Amino acid sequence: MKKKVISLGDVMMRLSTPGYSRFVQAETFEVRYAGSEANVTSALAGWGFPSAHVTRFPENDFGRAATEALRKCGVDTSYILYGPERLGVYFLENGAMQRASRIVYDRFDSAFANIQPNMIDWDEIMQQASWFHWSGITPALSQVAADVCLQAIETARKFNVPVSGDINYRRNLWQYGKQAHEVMPALISLSEIVVGGITDFENSLGISGSDFESACKSVMKAHPAIKKIATTERASVSSSHNKISAQIISGKSLLKSKTYDLTHIVDRVGAGDAFMAGLIAGWLQSKSDVDTLEFATASCALKHSIEGDVNICSTDEIEALVRGENVGKLLR
Repeated sequence: MKKKVISLGDVMMRLSTPGYSRFVQAETFEVRYAGSEANVTSALAGWGFPSAHVTRFPENDFGRAATEALRKCGVDTSYILYGPERLGVYFLENGAMQRASRIVYDRFDSAFANIQPNMIDWDEIMQQASWFHWSGITPALSQVAADVCLQAIETARKFNVPVSGDINYRRNLWQYGKQAHEVMPALISLSEIVVGGITDFENSLGISGSDFESACKSVMKAHPAIKKIATTERASVSSSHNKISAQIISGKSLLKSKTYDLTHIVDRVGAGDAFMAGLIAGWLQSKSDVDTLEFATASCALKHSIEGDVNICSTDEIEALVRGENVGKLLR
């Protein structure tokens, strides 16, 4: 049996206004299912990496629809739990030109937020794992979700499974009485690969720096288990026109990717998850940090051309973009 990339996290129903309609104009919504961590394993499954997602859904048609959406991406859903609560929802209004995109969350008391540590046999799961990925969204949802996340990370470390964490700090999610700096250090300190920027470090670890490199060095000194830290950098000219690049620090060396000029963005949601998936794919194949960074950044860039949260671009398309080939061409 091939070992799998395992992710843990909530999955929501995404309700998007058609095209570029505003919420007040919408008479219908387009339905998709997605979550940050599941977006990562969905991309990896599409690239041929065995992948599974651990979550908890309501035991109703919406939970079954969300499960089926993961299966369509090739994700193993055998670890999914079901319960009596609800599925979280988020509403998306795509911006255009100088009008920003907007997201409204409705995810309180979801089935995943009520997950309990005794519900999952992490020993069994991690014995079959090649990698474990989590994000800061999970511990922000509830104390029990944070407990489950820590339990998963500790078990991964016990079985020598590499652990990646996307800090993904979102201030509005922390509503159950704890703040990120009270919960996140224990999780981040056990992770080998971290994705985050200066704001993430300040709010989750209380560590700051004059620039990304100095902040990373302080983080790695305080948390020596961390081997690599990466981040994307986005310059927004408008909602339709961004520039994207990335950096990674491993030990003392700081690497920077090429910059992509994204002039006609289709959907930017999930771009960071596409970047994370690219990093995991590179390191699972023992690629150099330079090659991994360029692949991950190209994956992030191409995601902006895809509707929905999941990057469904092939590795051939991504590698061609890294080489600067077939850009905008008609392929037949």
